[in-house]
Amino acid sequence: MNLGYAVSSLIFITLFIVMAGLQLFSKSYHPFLYWSVIVATTTAGTTMADFADRSLGVGYVGGSLVLLVILIVLLGLWRCVMGSVSVDHIVSPKAETFYWATILFSNTLGTALGDFFADDSGFGYEGAAIVFAGILAFIALAYFWTNVSRTLLFWLAFILTRPLGATLGDLLTKPYAHGGMNLGRISSSLVIAIFIVVGILFTSFRVHPRGR
Repeated sequence: MNLGYAVSSLIFITLFIVMAGLQLFSKSYHPFLYWSVIVATTTAGTTMADFADRSLGVGYVGGSLVLLVILIVLLGLWRCVMGSVSVDHIVSPKAETFYWATILFSNTLGTALGDFFADDSGFGYEGAAIVFAGILAFIALAYFWTNVSRTLLFWLAFILTRPLGATLGDLLTKPYAHGGMNLGRISSSLVIAIFIVVGILFTSFRVHPRGR
């Protein structure tokens, strides 16, 4: 839409703040509201990463390092204030605020990493997707077969889902000449949105069978 990365970031950050505010003030868990905030962090994270990498001219490596520092600082503040960064201990609005801020910058960092591996590393979209899928598989093995901190594994896995999604998204939408499948952004987004909705409905049914 030719709005630029700065304007796009402001739009999606505003959307994220609105959705996160609704989530914070909600008295109970609403699956579609929760996952709407997650989606808002991915869209805001994408435009923020692109703004840092391209508009500010720091490049993928520089942007990733800046975002990594911000993420580490956020986790450190969360740990100092609340005593834990485990998602099992989010029982107050303050803890949830730290959670959503961390999710936002995790997705922003993940986008920058995905762009770096897809564009500058020589792996291409398919190769980058395979790399991130392999690392996620390794983390899954560590979860089931080792005693490594579950909190550490959770945040590592969450950060890596974003570059995997970014590279797969680029693989679907980029032109053939750039190594993509040229399926189009709108049609690809609609297909992915359908999968998200089906996944939410499925997991909600598994947790609350027969609507209970």
